[in-house]
Amino acid sequence: MRKKPASKNSQSDGVIRIISGQFRGRKLPVKDVTGLRPTTDRVKETLFNWLMQDTRDATVLDCFAGSGGLGFECLSRFAKQTCFIELDRQAAQQLNSNIATLKLSNAKVINDNTIDVLSRKNEQAPFDLVFVDPPFRQDLAQPCCVLLEQNNWLTNNALIYVEVEKELDFTAPQGWQILKEKQAGQVLCRLYQRNEKVS
Repeated sequence: MRKKPASKNSQSDGVIRIISGQFRGRKLPVKDVTGLRPTTDRVKETLFNWLMQDTRDATVLDCFAGSGGLGFECLSRFAKQTCFIELDRQAAQQLNSNIATLKLSNAKVINDNTIDVLSRKNEQAPFDLVFVDPPFRQDLAQPCCVLLEQNNWLTNNALIYVEVEKELDFTAPQGWQILKEKQAGQVLCRLYQRNEKVS
């Protein structure tokens, strides 16, 4: 159901809840931003059951961070570090505010266009776990995944979670294997693993 537009005086227009880990039960404010579609608790619980053994000490990239629900869940579960990419200025400010609230020193926010960021060659350490959960019906998932593969954003056996509308004709890059798949209403959720390339 589409949420009503945020009022200009609204400080925070909703909350997300961390479901497990050191911050279990904590509620964090989120901005009501056009296209922002926080992953439901039901889908989140399924996803993190899939990732139960894979979040601790992982380097995490949340590509269309929005509320930051997925990245914060990883941090709660002792990820090594998380990078949030979010285009909307208000949403990015709220992410920074929530990082400060949780007193996290291993999280950062890039307030920029995800496709522009991923178009640049990654000069830092690549990521073990990546979330690709873009706004629907903007055809962003496919180019995002292609750039992740091309520009050194992924470790050899990285896990990539992709959440798209079920009718989207999405094709993963060559060498990505589907580990898990679930349809929840209008949403298709897939967990891929990038197969290690032989040099």
